[in-house]
Amino acid sequence: MDATRIIAIRHGETAWNVDTRIQGHLDIPLNDTGRWQARRVGAALAGEELSAIYASDLGRAHQTAQAVADRIGLPVMADVGLRERAFGTFEGRTFAEIEADWPDQALLWRKRDPAFEPAGGESLLRFRERIVGTLNRLAARHSGGQIVLVGHGGVMDVLYRAATGQELQAPRTWALGNAAINRLLWTPEALTLVGWADTAHLDDGAALDEISA
Repeated sequence: MDATRIIAIRHGETAWNVDTRIQGHLDIPLNDTGRWQARRVGAALAGEELSAIYASDLGRAHQTAQAVADRIGLPVMADVGLRERAFGTFEGRTFAEIEADWPDQALLWRKRDPAFEPAGGESLLRFRERIVGTLNRLAARHSGGQIVLVGHGGVMDVLYRAATGQELQAPRTWALGNAAINRLLWTPEALTLVGWADTAHLDDGAALDEISA
């Protein structure tokens, strides 16, 4: 099976990104900055040869993917497997509110305990299994081609760790900016990092780096 080239993109900015409010599976739209970022991503990828464009079914990711689709002339195919990690009772709350209301759970979250699940949410272990499984399924479908995957901060984090061998609990030292362009190479045997956190198309704007969206 031939390799599949992956362009992975975190959605553009939302008002809740700015507020450091956990979105998870809540469907929060892009703000004005996020819509501008999405258009810039679309322009940056206008010359790419793509086999398909996939996005999380949540609006902030789908809106971002649509800006690419408008330039390329392909449809956006929604895939629930690309959703952000489910944060259950944490969703809708700010980092500070979580620390104040559930200090013990907040500590497990901050330590990246792989087995910790907020009530009604996903553990990092289950989340990684879902994202890697989705990647393998979609990449295998387009062997020899190039696809775009538009997801969320947590999705990008899992992909980076999968490509570099970083453990789930390892502290993050890599950027996960809104609307950054990340490139990977997939084969059935391995996922390889090609380029990460390209924000040249956003040079005259800011891209927040935050993993909870």
